[in-house]
Amino acid sequence: MASRISSQSVRGSTLSHEDYSLYSSLSEEELIEMAIEQSLSSSSGQQASAPEPAKNPDMANNNQQPWVQRASSNRHRQDNQHTMGISRAQNVPPPTNPPTSNSSCNPSESERGIATQSYTFVTGNGKRCIAWRRYDGSLVVTPQVEEPDPVITAIKNGSADTLKSMIKSGKNLAGPNKDGWMPLHDAAFYGQLECIKVLLKAYPGIIDQRTLAEQTALLLAASREHLESVQFLLENGAETDIANKSRDTPLYKACERQNVDIVNLLLKFGASVNHRCNQGWTVLHEAVCRNNLAIIDLLVQAGANIESTNIYGITPLFVAAQSGQVAAVRYLINIGADVNTQASDKATALYEASKNGHTEVVELLLSYNADANKPSKDGLLPLHIASQRGHDGKKLIAFEPFPYNNEQAVKIISLLIPVTSKCRIKRSGISPLHLAAERNHDEVLELLIESGFDVNTTLSNDRSRLYEDRRSTPLYFAVSNNNINATQMLLEAGANPNIDILNPLLVAIRQGCITTIKLLLQHGANIDAYIPTHPTSFPATIMFCMKYLTLLKFLLDRGCDAEACFKCEFGSDPHPDLPTTPRDDFRLPHVPPRMVQFCEMISIPSICRWAGPIIDVLLDYVGHVKLCSKLLEHLDSYEDWAVIKEKSKPPRPLMHLCRLKIRELIGKERLKYLNTLQAPARIIRYLDHDYSTSE
Repeated sequence: MASRISSQSVRGSTLSHEDYSLYSSLSEEELIEMAIEQSLSSSSGQQASAPEPAKNPDMANNNQQPWVQRASSNRHRQDNQHTMGISRAQNVPPPTNPPTSNSSCNPSESERGIATQSYTFVTGNGKRCIAWRRYDGSLVVTPQVEEPDPVITAIKNGSADTLKSMIKSGKNLAGPNKDGWMPLHDAAFYGQLECIKVLLKAYPGIIDQRTLAEQTALLLAASREHLESVQFLLENGAETDIANKSRDTPLYKACERQNVDIVNLLLKFGASVNHRCNQGWTVLHEAVCRNNLAIIDLLVQAGANIESTNIYGITPLFVAAQSGQVAAVRYLINIGADVNTQASDKATALYEASKNGHTEVVELLLSYNADANKPSKDGLLPLHIASQRGHDGKKLIAFEPFPYNNEQAVKIISLLIPVTSKCRIKRSGISPLHLAAERNHDEVLELLIESGFDVNTTLSNDRSRLYEDRRSTPLYFAVSNNNINATQMLLEAGANPNIDILNPLLVAIRQGCITTIKLLLQHGANIDAYIPTHPTSFPATIMFCMKYLTLLKFLLDRGCDAEACFKCEFGSDPHPDLPTTPRDDFRLPHVPPRMVQFCEMISIPSICRWAGPIIDVLLDYVGHVKLCSKLLEHLDSYEDWAVIKEKSKPPRPLMHLCRLKIRELIGKERLKYLNTLQAPARIIRYLDHDYSTSE
């Protein structure tokens, strides 16, 4: 019984991501019907888009590796007789009668021309259906009944006698269908040798006729690995090098299927071994990609060029190294292939093997003196790419075609370090340490540090400009990734935390990671760090933690300069409005960046509601200071902050002033280790602003 969906349910609508859950309970066929109804509604009066080509049956078992740069999207065969999978719905002429006898559409409706538009489609189960609209606008979907082609049926069954009878009766079996397929093509496709013999005896001139996809009977037989059919066609004069639209020859298809017997047979009949497909790919590239030494040897003995390149400049050896085919790499090198072959982007075979984690290939190439100091187009060496690739044990790198773990990376890097020039690394403008830190490869980072790589190396200006924050050190990468382990390794190895334009301490404060902050301070990070490109009259460390009073107090306890917050250039005078003209406007002469005052920063709408508590905390770390008119304005704006205003007035408590003097004498560096000072615990608590100590 035909299925129906009311046209008003989804007419003119489009399923969005948010709507998906509404239809999750529908079956596959119901969803297909819904999609067809939307297509019929939206394309009324318009021609539907062209149907998607059906997948070529001879590619069904193709295990072409995704990393091989060879286009195979055109290898499609548009043949209704052998279509596999689901085809996109396509326009067909409206049926003059109901498609099936059990359809509820009566003849009178069809006679009136109600079904003005229809679609045919194939479900996931391979069932061909037809859909059209009834007079009331509802959608009807029914199975489509197709009469089998008696010629195709006879060929599938291998009935050569039936074909003979058809020929004797005058039926023309040499005519193509709409896709250019003749019965000979079908016979070759299905490997029906006797049918091929009958057809060629009756029509000998069609042996090299092509389909619309430029496929010959020989190519189809080779694609389907029908050895006897291939041999018969060759013996009867079939041309060996006629290519399809993708310029794939029968020999290429045989190599693709790794059928040694067919390859050998085609070579004996003179098939060209250096023919290129539309991507410049040769049969040797394909055989090497599949690591089939028997076929590789046959092709080489037949004269295959081992240095042939595709449109990307890739040689067979490059393909073997790229895909990790150790045996193929060894074979090609032994017969004279260039071990330092480079693609169009200057990447070497060693670079690709290092990139994809092929440890054995890297070891093999190095044993044949492969040059580890040939940079790629972007200036990276194999050591760089090996440090960059891999994963942190949680997530693989995006689009990485090979599983690649840190153990492989460490092994490859161990092989590359002794043969990589430090001068070449410096010339590249980036260190492997940067890449390992950027990708959170802690094991790789540890190995590089132990191998003596400079932890304070900086990016070149060109590479630093690629980052908005102008980062330059491996330490900055580790801190920005919030990688505490990598940060600790670099600091303990002597990394200077004060090299970058934007101090890594500011990044850690922005992240709120107290562990990283402590590590940086313990290893000499400037607690009063400023930002050169955005000058302020007070430390940027205070600016970054204004909303986090606990963190602010932590920094002040360790010596951060609080007094700078109360040094205002305007004092008790009225404060001018902040300039609204961008200082970087190219139409204006260059104006030096203006110094931002603490009182201006605290007046920002997102911060001003915290003005009172912020000032209150800062007053605990300064002596006699005078609040500017802007700060007094903030304290006067909320009555509960009046006590803070009183706190700022002199005189300050003697106990408080003594604490400040002692902290000044101790110095900022020793304040970072206040808890380790040889002093009574009560004194430590007093100096650390522990208010449990009575004053």
